[in-house]
Amino acid sequence: MNKIFAWSISAALAGFLFGFDTVVISGADKQLQELWGTSDAFHGSIVMAMALWGTVVGAILGGIPTNKLGRKNTLLIIGVLYFISALGSALVNDPISFAAFRFIGGLGVGASTIAAPTYVSEIAPPDKRGRLVALYQFNIVLGILIAYLSNYLLSNVGEESWRWMVGVEAIPAVIYTLFVFFIPRSPRWLISKSRLTEARKVLQQVNPEIDLETKMQEINQQSEKKRSGQSIFMKKYRFPLILAFLVAFFNQLSGINAFLYYAPRIFEEAGLEVSTALLSSIGIGVVNLIFTLLGVFLIDKLGRKQLMYIGSIGYIISLTLVAMAFFLNWGGLSVPIFLFLFIAAHAIGQGAVIWVFISEVFPNHLRASGQAFGSSTHWVLAAIVPSLIPVLFSTIGAGYVFAFFAFMMVLQLVFVIFMMPETKGKTLEELSEELSLKDADNITLKN
Repeated sequence: MNKIFAWSISAALAGFLFGFDTVVISGADKQLQELWGTSDAFHGSIVMAMALWGTVVGAILGGIPTNKLGRKNTLLIIGVLYFISALGSALVNDPISFAAFRFIGGLGVGASTIAAPTYVSEIAPPDKRGRLVALYQFNIVLGILIAYLSNYLLSNVGEESWRWMVGVEAIPAVIYTLFVFFIPRSPRWLISKSRLTEARKVLQQVNPEIDLETKMQEINQQSEKKRSGQSIFMKKYRFPLILAFLVAFFNQLSGINAFLYYAPRIFEEAGLEVSTALLSSIGIGVVNLIFTLLGVFLIDKLGRKQLMYIGSIGYIISLTLVAMAFFLNWGGLSVPIFLFLFIAAHAIGQGAVIWVFISEVFPNHLRASGQAFGSSTHWVLAAIVPSLIPVLFSTIGAGYVFAFFAFMMVLQLVFVIFMMPETKGKTLEELSEELSLKDADNITLKN
């Protein structure tokens, strides 16, 4: 188990870079707009959101190298993309070049949401899978916290402190890439490529007590389906496709990425000073980390569905309070406190569950494609929603924006109650058989 944990952590470090890359731009947000004199629309949709559009492309196309080159090689490529993006973004002198290098980093983020959860889910034993895949999410929030802290510490290093903020990511990118060199390839991917000797060796390391030949045969039966030309859009896979779409859809319609990208701006809208806003952002990172750890601890005990219940109710309460605070001008620390509650609800619910759940609901031979579909849905919305925030805040106001997010979380709760199955404690092969046979009108899984 120690080896599996080490391999999972190494792959999940892609999540650290994901979190860092996603949030580090928040510290440079207003500096860059003032430096280049860009409009709200250009700044939101190009300078700030270009990394997210890169993420969309990375998520859409990331399944190709994950399948063709393998999970490990794709993770290595991701590390190189992060390094190029960080260094390039720090050295440019115009918004278009900056956006281009941020786009490259986005490609790494998008691909990592496919390759890392897929890899970890395929090496993890069923009873530990939720916890091990959730390490990816833990690393995301650790990256977010470190990015907020880094932004605060580097905010006074000079007139162009933004260069240090975005450039420092090159260091963890190199460390992550070196770590990935030492992990084995996914045994399920090896079997799909008929590299059976290597697959046996890895499976033996994963679980020395396993009936090796029976497991090899079970996995190989699903690999045979891949060679028959199946796709995730076939009718028999309609239910897992709907599940992946809705989980990703509601994740972003909570407003989580919009908030992470614009946390300092939102706090300033609520009346906080700039330095206080940056410190409050660090508080967000700390709360996110603590409740993600709690989610990682509980996901294999309570299950995915129970955590989504908790998170959905927390979302509804916290977002409603944030909206009321803006409508009624409560001021002071009310908005940061309510947003801390929002982050806690996200971390223990959607944050802990999304990448685990999407990596579980598709069969082995379609997992990378299914992961790409769920990730693409997530990132298309993650690009659209934050790009609208500066314009929406300056037109309709923050209160209406957060009220809309609260309403969407009521709909998420309905989805969890009536559609979402529980997946904890089952092998990937068992889940494949159950979910692929479910029709969208018959959605209750055996407990």
